[in-house]
Amino acid sequence: MTRPPILTATLGLALLLTAAAAFAQDEDDRVLKPAEPDFTLISLPTALRLPEHKLAFRVTHRFTRPLDCDACSSSLLGDAFGIDLGAQIGLELRYAPFRNLQVGVHRTSGNKTVAFFGEYGLVRQGTLPVEVAAWGAVDGTDNFTGSYSPSVGAIVSRRFSEWAAVYVEPIWVNNTNPLPQALADHNDTFIVGVGTRIRISSTVYVVAEMAPRASGFAPNANHGSFAIEKRLGGHLFQLNFSDSLATTMSQLARGGGSTSDWYMGFNITRKFY
Repeated sequence: MTRPPILTATLGLALLLTAAAAFAQDEDDRVLKPAEPDFTLISLPTALRLPEHKLAFRVTHRFTRPLDCDACSSSLLGDAFGIDLGAQIGLELRYAPFRNLQVGVHRTSGNKTVAFFGEYGLVRQGTLPVEVAAWGAVDGTDNFTGSYSPSVGAIVSRRFSEWAAVYVEPIWVNNTNPLPQALADHNDTFIVGVGTRIRISSTVYVVAEMAPRASGFAPNANHGSFAIEKRLGGHLFQLNFSDSLATTMSQLARGGGSTSDWYMGFNITRKFY
């Protein structure tokens, strides 16, 4: 007896969802994934899941002196690679209220921006060839009392054994244009973040990311960044170089001032599990 196509498709979907649920219950989020050790690449999020009721803390630090600065009175070495001229600093805390969901807050000294964000893991790699997570956030300047920029999108990633991971992240960001809406042709930006993390030794990685704009408001250079990092227990130490100071989604959408201006910075992450 031949089954109708719709019945066959329904049975197949039911089996896939049953297998996915069983796999999700068996996987322990506390176990290290060597190809994906952190919740961010450099500024873009990853699909790494925070274990239920656990915490993670991150510090972002971007020196505001460009590495190549004709207007600076001292050389790069004389300014200690930018350390003497100030920095844009961010503090971030994230928490998992229940399995597959993590929420957090990130505050950066750039315009005193505060970002509230959430990420929910939808599909685990293993049941499908990729991992998929839903992303949502809202940035607010002046300690979340000024201009607001909500964002929604997805994180699609694939880990290759224990040695590499790649990411594609389509994200829509609203209110990226500081001009009044009556004067602006576009008031939002659609970016497609792409990135990779490659493990070059047991605890050392190289990382790269870009956030090119697919449509909407595009005022400055597309964000781009690369880094080298070291994992040490529950800590991850990263030295990065970027063409923008961006650490929140609205800042990523606006990008950097010029493709010729690059800045040194670092991230420090601590997992509490």
